[in-house]
Amino acid sequence: MSDVITKAVEALSAKLDGGFDGSVKFAIEGEGAIMVDANGVRAGDEGAECTMSADAETFEAILDGDLNPTAAFMSGKLAVDGDMGQAMKLGAVLS
Repeated sequence: MSDVITKAVEALSAKLDGGFDGSVKFAIEGEGAIMVDANGVRAGDEGAECTMSADAETFEAILDGDLNPTAAFMSGKLAVDGDMGQAMKLGAVLS
């Protein structure tokens, strides 16, 4: 598992403080994927209601609070496939 994925799992776990009502997968280009669901946050590439894709730099900026997830989506830096409601719910937690 890459350092980016390991750090992201830790950061997301701290922000979510438990599970998430739904399922979202973060696909990070060249690094792997992270699952966020009722079981918490973990490295994994399973099916999800929503898949969010970005490069590592964009993903790290979102986690650090330097980039708003909605702004990343609107500027084309973050792609969303599937249930937009799940993406918005997780985006609210991250911003």
